[in-house]
Order: sequence, then C-alpha cells, then structure tokens
Amino acid sequence: MIETSLYYITIGLFFAAACIATWVAINAFGSYFKEYESTFSETTSSTMTDMFMFVDPARLFTLNIVGIILVPLLLWIITGDDIVAVAALIGMFLLPWWIYKVLKQRRMKKFESQLPDAFMMLSSSLQSGASLTMALEGLVKEQPAPLSQEFGLLIRQQRIGVDLEQGLTNMEKRLPVQDFQIAVSAIKISREVGGNLIEVMETLAETLRRKATMEGKIDSLTSQGRMQGKVMTGLPILLGVILMQIEPEAMGKLFTTPIGWGTLAVIIVMEVLGYLTINKITSIDV
Repeated sequence: MIETSLYYITIGLFFAAACIATWVAINAFGSYFKEYESTFSETTSSTMTDMFMFVDPARLFTLNIVGIILVPLLLWIITGDDIVAVAALIGMFLLPWWIYKVLKQRRMKKFESQLPDAFMMLSSSLQSGASLTMALEGLVKEQPAPLSQEFGLLIRQQRIGVDLEQGLTNMEKRLPVQDFQIAVSAIKISREVGGNLIEVMETLAETLRRKATMEGKIDSLTSQGRMQGKVMTGLPILLGVILMQIEPEAMGKLFTTPIGWGTLAVIIVMEVLGYLTINKITSIDV
C-alpha cells in the first residue's frame, strides 16, 4: 500500500515538473519570439526605407519564419542529417541580414558610379546661369535611381526648411560612400569660404572619373587572384561531395562521430581562413 502511494506520488511529481518545465519553455520561447519579431521589423523597416524600398515588414517576417521552419525540416527529411538541418536553420536566420547587406552594397556602388556624371551635370547647369536648387531639380529629372531618389529627398527637405548643409549631412549618414563624403566636404568648404562652385564641381567630376578608372584597372589586375581564391575554396567542397558519392560509408563518419565532427570543424575553419587571406591579399584600397 505504501509502495503504491509512493509510486503515484512520484508520478505526480514528475508530471508536475514536466508541466512546469513546459510552461517555462513556452514563456521563454514566446519572449524570444517577440523580441526577434521586434528587432526584425525595426531593422527591416529602417534598412528598406533607407533604400527607398517600401515593403511590409510583417510580410517579410512571415516569410522568414516560414523559411526557418520549412527549409531545415525539408533538408532533414531528405538527408536525415541533423548537422545539415542545424546548418540550414542558422543559414535561414542569417539570410535576411545578408540580403540587406548585398542590396545596400549594390545601391551604394551604383550611387558612387553615378557621381561623376552628376557633378558634371551640376557644373553645366550652374554655368548656364541656373541656381543650385534648379540644378539639383534638373539632376533629379535626368538621372536614374538611386541618385535621383537621394537628391530628390534633399530637395524635399530644403522645401520644408532644412538647409543644404544639413541635408547633405543626412545623405552622408544614409550613404557612407567615401567619394560622396569627400564631395560633400568640398561643397561645404566652397560655400563657406565663397569659392567657385562651378570649378569645384568640375574638379570633383574629373577626380572621381580618374579614381573610377584606376579602380577598374586594379580590379582587372586582381580578378585572377580573386578567382583563384574562389576555386581553391570550392575545390575541397567539390572533392568532398565526390567522395561522398564514391565512399558514402567512409565519408559518413565525418558527420556521425566525434572525431569526424572535430575534423569537419578544422576543415571549415581552415577554409574560411584561407578564403579571407586570399581576399585580403587581392583587396587593394585606392
């Protein structure tokens, strides 16, 4: 009788402990989920707005959550490998930030390539007798995005009372491009000391064109080294895939044994270090 009572009491305690643990886990996950949603929405809204891409953050968050759930699950069903599923889960968490970074870099690169023609157009407009505001309005009409978007926002800010220097400073914060920062500094100094703005614009356009030409030559000279880095990084991965097809039992120990996990970790670290080293060697600042 006593043993039966102790048995039921033990079961009851285990059940209560399981319920408490489940409740704590749900609350912790709910708190983390809300924090992740808030961070994702705020970052997405500010990043996409800076790039003049007006997308509903809630919809992007829903797509991200669906990807986080479905992609690792499908890979786990197809491969049956826990490591692949975990890697896919981490990748889906990092994918939105990587996409934002790529889009922002492309936008800044395109904006930088438009600057020489923009300054030459401003110089021509000023030479014909137009004011700086009229020259900027003509620039917005003639140039494509993203330059037209950024200078269009500058003109709208001026119309509501923001002075030109502050508007250019705001553009610098949105577009931390070195060439544009140099140009903004030159324009501000010219306006403060009363220099020849037309000559400043022409000099900026010519300087940026020469810089772009030099960067193109450097990219051409270092393109072979960058390609070699990509090939050397991808070769061990390709070799591993081929060996997995030829000797799946032997290669499977990389993913199922502690020694294999350690070897795999060393391989990944060496691959990353090798790629970063080659990339550093072939990256030359102008």
